[in-house]
Amino acid sequence: MSFSRLSLAPRRIGTARAILVPATLVLAALPIAGTDARAQATDDGVTLPELSVVGEPGRGGFGVASPQGSAASVIERPVGQVVTQVGRDGTIANRPATNIGSVLLDSPGITVRQGNGARDVVISIRGNNARSTGVTKNMVVLEDGFILTQPDGASRFDLVDPRAYGRIDVFRGPQSALFGNYATGGALAFRTRTGREIDGYEVGIDAGSFGYLSNSFTVGGVSGPVEISLFASDARGNGYQNHSSYDTQTINLLASYTPTPDNRFTLKVINNEVNADLPARSSLDQFRINPYQRGCATAATAAPGCTLTGLFANGAYGARIPVTADEGGFGRKDRRTIVAARWEHDIDAQTTWRTQLGFDERNFNQPFYTTSSRGSYPSWNFLTDLTRRGDLFGLPAVGYVALAYNTIDNHITTFNRAPYGGPTLGALIGEQEAVQSNLGGRARTEVALSDQWTGVLGISAENTTITGRSVAYGYSASGRTTTVATTDRSFLNVAPELALVYRPNAAWAFRGRAATGYTTPAASNLFVTPAGLPGNNTRLQTQENLGFDLGTDWTPTENLRLSLTGFYEFFRNELVSQSPGAGLLSYTFNAPASEHRGIEFAADWAFSPGWRAVAAYTFDDQIYTRYVEQLSAGTFTNRFDRAGNAIPGVPAHQLLARIGYDQPTGPLAGLGAYVEAVFQDGFFIDNANQLKAPGYTIVNANVHYAADLTGGYAKRISLYAEVRNVFDETYLSSAQNLANSLNATSGLQNGAASLAATTGSVFAGAPRNVVAGMRLSF
Repeated sequence: MSFSRLSLAPRRIGTARAILVPATLVLAALPIAGTDARAQATDDGVTLPELSVVGEPGRGGFGVASPQGSAASVIERPVGQVVTQVGRDGTIANRPATNIGSVLLDSPGITVRQGNGARDVVISIRGNNARSTGVTKNMVVLEDGFILTQPDGASRFDLVDPRAYGRIDVFRGPQSALFGNYATGGALAFRTRTGREIDGYEVGIDAGSFGYLSNSFTVGGVSGPVEISLFASDARGNGYQNHSSYDTQTINLLASYTPTPDNRFTLKVINNEVNADLPARSSLDQFRINPYQRGCATAATAAPGCTLTGLFANGAYGARIPVTADEGGFGRKDRRTIVAARWEHDIDAQTTWRTQLGFDERNFNQPFYTTSSRGSYPSWNFLTDLTRRGDLFGLPAVGYVALAYNTIDNHITTFNRAPYGGPTLGALIGEQEAVQSNLGGRARTEVALSDQWTGVLGISAENTTITGRSVAYGYSASGRTTTVATTDRSFLNVAPELALVYRPNAAWAFRGRAATGYTTPAASNLFVTPAGLPGNNTRLQTQENLGFDLGTDWTPTENLRLSLTGFYEFFRNELVSQSPGAGLLSYTFNAPASEHRGIEFAADWAFSPGWRAVAAYTFDDQIYTRYVEQLSAGTFTNRFDRAGNAIPGVPAHQLLARIGYDQPTGPLAGLGAYVEAVFQDGFFIDNANQLKAPGYTIVNANVHYAADLTGGYAKRISLYAEVRNVFDETYLSSAQNLANSLNATSGLQNGAASLAATTGSVFAGAPRNVVAGMRLSF
C-alpha cells in the first residue's frame, strides 16, 4: 500500500522514494554514538494513562528481566502511540476473570464478542473485528515480545488465561509501520509475570455457577543468571446454554538465561488444548423466545425457540433432517502449540540487537453445524531488529530497524455433517492446501526535537505471497462434480507513520498522529464463496487504511489521569465478512471505500483514600462511503447502493464504569469491593441496516480480600467473589452478520422480518452467575 493511494491528494509518490527517505533518517541515527536518549524518549513518550499499576518501570526488555540500562524493545512504551496499559493490580489479581474479555474492557476502543466455546472470545480494536464471530483478525497479538498472530492474520484467545499476566498493552489505530501485516486496527501485547515478580509459587482455585471450576498453578524465581516462570491451568464448566460444556488446559512458560550482562536468551512455550461443545446460533426471533436454548436436547421434543439445523440424511445431498446441537454433536477439539526463542545482544552501551524465531502450530477438528473442518496450520515467525540510542543531527534520538519473515502452510478438509451418532461426518466437500508468506522490513526514529517536542517517523514495506489450491465437491443423484480453484497472488504494501508529541509540562501532553495499515486476505478467505461453500473467491484485494489521531492526556496529580483521543480513518477495500445462512461458512468481500471516526475517553481517579473510579468510553461511527451490493434470487438480480449505511456489527457507543473502595490501613486493610457497569449500544447486523441487535447494560459486583501471612508456610492469601449480571438481564453477546436477500417471486429485497427469522447468528450472554476463588502464595 503506497501512502499516496490512501492520501487525500490524488498525486502518486514513488514507492522506492517513500521507503528511502524515512529509512535513511533512521539509519543515520543508528551508527552515531552520542547522548543516551532512551530516558528522554521514554519521558516524552505519550501513551494513554496507565489505568492500573504496571510492572517495574526500570525493566529493560519486554518479557525478560534484563539488566538496568539495556535498550528497551520498540513496543515498550513507544513515543506517539495511542496505548492503554492494563495492569494486574485492581484489574486481574482481585477478580475471577474467566476470559480475557472482561479484563480488556478497561481499555477504550475494545469490543468483546462471545467466541466458539470455552473461554474463546473475539476481540476488536476500534470496531475493526467486531463483525467477526470466530477468528480475531485486523490486529497483531504478541506475548512477551513473541508474535501470537499466525501469518494468515488469525488470532485466537482460547490459549490466553488472564491469570498468567502482569500487564496488557492495547495499541489503538493503524499500526502496520510498527507491526506489519494485519495491524489495521491495532495490536495487543501481553506480558506474563516474570520469575522475580512471582518469587515462589502460587496455587489458585475458582468455582462458580453452571459447573465452572478452574485450578491453576504458578511458580517462578531467579537463580543466578536463570529466571523462570511457569503457569498452568485447567478450566471446565457446563456452560449456561444448552450443549455448551467445555474443558481447556493451558501451559505457559517464560524462561530467560543471562550468561553475561550483554547477552540474554529467552524461551517461550505455550500449549493449549480445548474440547468444547457448541450450542446452535439462533435467530433474533428465537433469542427472544428461548435465549439459552433450554429444552433443546432432541428435535422431537424441542421447546419453542429451539434452533434446529438441517443435515443431509445421507451426508451428501437431498433431504435434510433437522437436529439439535446435542443430536448433531456440534463442537471443537483444538490444540495450539507455540515454541519460540530470542537472543538479545548489547553491541555497545547504545545498541541492542535482537533475533527471535518461533514455531506455531494450530491443529483443529471442528464439526460445526452443517459442515466439519479438520486441519493443521503450522507456521514459522522470524524477526531480527536493531535498536540504537544516539544523536540525529545533534538531537537525541532512538532508531530502530527490523527484518521480519513468517510463513504458514495450510491443510484443510471440509465435510458435510450427517445426523445423529455424535459428530458424524458426511461426504467430503472441500480440500484446501495453501502457503502464505510475508517478508518485510520496518524502520522507526524517535527524535527529541526539544525539551517539549518529540517527533516520530516510521515506515514498513512488506510483500505477501499466497499460493494454493482448493478442490470443491458437489453431490447429486447423478454423481459427484469437482470444481478446482487455484491462486497465486502477490501483494506489496507500504505503511508510513508520522507522530508529533508536545509536552509543555509534566501534567499535559498533546499528540497528533497520521498512520497507515494494511491487511491482506488470508488463503481461507480466497476459497469460500458467497454461497458459504468451498470454492473460488480469489479476487479479494488488500484492505488499507489511513488514520489520523488527535489527543491529549492530563495528569494534574498522581491520583487523576484523563485521556481524550479523536480518530478519523479512511478505508479502501475493507474486508467484511458475513453469513449467507444457517450453518454455512462465513465469506469475505471487499467494500470499496468506508470511513471510521470516533472518540475514545479514559479516566482513572483516586478521589479519596481507598476510593477509585475508572471509566473507558468509545464512540465509533463506521459507514460505507462507496459500496454497491448485488443480490440475486431466481430470475432476478438487483443492485443496492449501501453508501451512507452503517457498517454492520459495530456498536456506536460503549462504556465501562467502575467505582470501588479498598481499605488502605487498619485491621481490615486489603478488604475491598467495587461495582461496575458495562454498556454497549445496539448495532445493525446487515448491510441494508434493516435489523438491529439490541444493546444492553449489565452490572457486576465484586468483593475481595488480600493479606500477607506471617508465622506459617504460606506468604499471602487472596480471596475474591463476583456476581456478574447482577440484575439478570437477558442480552446478546454475539451476532453473526447476515446477508441481505431478494424475494425470488417479487425480486424485492426481503425485509427485517426475514432477517430476524434467519438462524445461525445469535449467542446470548450469560445470565446472573456467581464465581468465587482463592489464591495462596508460598
